[in-house]
Amino acid sequence: MSRASGRRRGTAVVRGVIGIAAFIALAQIVGETGIIKQNVLPLVSTMLAQAARLAGNGRFLADIGATLEAWAAGLAITVIIAVPAGLLLGSVPVVRVATRAVVEFLRPIPSVAFILLVNLLIGPGLRMTLTVIVYGSLWPILYNTMAGLDDVDPVAKETLRAFGFGRLAIIRFVSLRSAAPHIATGIRIASAVSLILAIATGYQTGRINGPGIGAFIADANSGAGNTPLVLGAVVWTGLLGVVLNMLLVTAERLLLPWHKASLMETS
Repeated sequence: MSRASGRRRGTAVVRGVIGIAAFIALAQIVGETGIIKQNVLPLVSTMLAQAARLAGNGRFLADIGATLEAWAAGLAITVIIAVPAGLLLGSVPVVRVATRAVVEFLRPIPSVAFILLVNLLIGPGLRMTLTVIVYGSLWPILYNTMAGLDDVDPVAKETLRAFGFGRLAIIRFVSLRSAAPHIATGIRIASAVSLILAIATGYQTGRINGPGIGAFIADANSGAGNTPLVLGAVVWTGLLGVVLNMLLVTAERLLLPWHKASLMETS
């Protein structure tokens, strides 16, 4: 990494920390001045203190582990399904046209609407959660893969054809490499969707579906005066989202070194 690149990343991190600190300070002031009543929304300091206490709560840590397990398994299955499907739809126009109506019909349906239906069909447990996650996070990867293939330089493809390369070789050496940054972006978007759905599924179905942050929030939300506990758990969900995104961005930098420049603008 060049010194200029390192300075840019360092500046971005400092600005991000300053922005978070300013937001926390402003929210604290708003609460203390009574603009928002504390019985409606607790002080930010109260929420952060509750979040810190949860770090020593064994049950909550087990719930975090269960949520991360569902997130990782769901995202992995989604990538295995969505990337080949995107390559097929993006490389074979006949298939793309034939499936367009079905894809456009299914894509706008919110995944959360399927939680109870999938629970009835499959039953509670990890399989149900994974089914919801895969359905919801499929679309960002699928569409980003197709968009990446649409952006492939036609001259590069024609050059390989001129040298006798077949369709699969062109996809491997040109199309997939060119579309890789788009696919990586789709995976990062799908990561956030997977985390949201893992938590939402647990929140709607509760402990009957197994441990998870969503089930913890549902339990906490059932008791009076537990708003700080609920919001403390919500703080942890935000932290998880940030950390997981940072890990994926780092992996993207390592695996796609030619894509570093654009990553520095988005991370």
